[in-house]
Amino acid sequence: MKPLILVTGATGYVGGELLKALLAGGHRVRCLARRPEVLRARGTAGAEVVSGDVLDAASVRAAMAGVDAAYYLVHSMSSAGSFEEQDRVGARVFGDAAREAGVRRIVYLGGLGGSDQELSAHLRSRHEVGEILRSSGVPVVEFRASVVIGAGSLSFEMIRALVERLPAMIAPRWVSVPAQPIAIADLLSYLLAALDLPPETSRVFEIGGRDRVSYGGLMREYARQRGLRRLVISVPVLTPRLSSLWLALVTPLYARVGRKLIDSIRHATVVEDQSASTEFRIRPCGFREAIAAALSTGTYGFVSDTKSVRVDAAPSEAFGPIRRIGGATGWYYANWLWRLRGALDLLAGGVGMKRGRRHPDELRVGDTVDCWRVEAFEPNRRLRLAAEMKLPGRAWLEFEVNGEAGGSRVIQTATFDPRGVLGRAYWYLVYPLHQLVFKGMLRQIAAAGSSRAS
Repeated sequence: MKPLILVTGATGYVGGELLKALLAGGHRVRCLARRPEVLRARGTAGAEVVSGDVLDAASVRAAMAGVDAAYYLVHSMSSAGSFEEQDRVGARVFGDAAREAGVRRIVYLGGLGGSDQELSAHLRSRHEVGEILRSSGVPVVEFRASVVIGAGSLSFEMIRALVERLPAMIAPRWVSVPAQPIAIADLLSYLLAALDLPPETSRVFEIGGRDRVSYGGLMREYARQRGLRRLVISVPVLTPRLSSLWLALVTPLYARVGRKLIDSIRHATVVEDQSASTEFRIRPCGFREAIAAALSTGTYGFVSDTKSVRVDAAPSEAFGPIRRIGGATGWYYANWLWRLRGALDLLAGGVGMKRGRRHPDELRVGDTVDCWRVEAFEPNRRLRLAAEMKLPGRAWLEFEVNGEAGGSRVIQTATFDPRGVLGRAYWYLVYPLHQLVFKGMLRQIAAAGSSRAS
């Protein structure tokens, strides 16, 4: 039997991507999560998901039973209280439980920042957590990374939101501080490679991409690849508090998290110790390739709306109404509104709703479904439709069906990539109507799936 690997922080971006990579590699994985339902809704087939919290010693000890290696990918940056103290407690609980369970290795992801610098509270805490984990006596492989470039990374989504939403940007001093961003694919390669190091290895590795670049450079490159013209206005000062409040207005970041993030990125975060390049056969890509990869992975981070509903039916039965959507079947709710939208699209020179479907009960990638085209299709699990109507941007409608105890969960996500100010105005203008239509559609799809099972 393969060794059991414990992953904490799997509901976060890096942890979620690591979980998928471990499962794809055939590993046995157990996840410790405060909200297991979040992981199950995302589809974690093949992973054992247990409820717990790194601040709860009993739940951590139970999760450690039989574990060979454990990933520690949690932090308390979004907490309302003292995140430093919570991080200390969590690290002590985790390290002690790992030692008692005979865990062979802990793999921890921290943050870059030289010990000779006056570090922010967040970076100091990241370094302190590594020290506490090592004090447990369990070998620890600690990776220290700068900005992670990937669709869903907090730092990358901040860059994306700023560039997408603001034709002109105020650039405080922190946007010129050097960093060494790393692509999510390269970061995952390091995290996975740690499992193959000699058992006694307990080291800190500084990791980064091929290039050193500032946040301002990242924003300019993002704008270039998206074909956006952006004006950057430099100002001598903008305090972390004011910057975080500004970010809260124009990005998805909470002001509290934004302040802690900005407080960290005002320090240079570059690789000084090159030992990772000799220890691992990993050659990270540059920031331009990393941004291109993030932009090519789909629509994560664009404006979107996600709804889910439980269906008392097996995934194959719950997916049936989704497979037959459009054409003669219709869209399950407010079909007259769909026809009206199609008529308006025809007037605008679009395809309208007249194309129908190739087959009433079969789908394949590339098929047309009225004003949509099938972009991804996995039988009884997933359907992603890309809109081909006239829009000030790009739009997708996606359905996922995941099995759960006694039934299934259907997840519906409508996503829009707005083009400029007009595109964003369009999204918010039609948002109330989308709420009505998509909510009703999901309800009827669930009812149709349940009726087939009865």
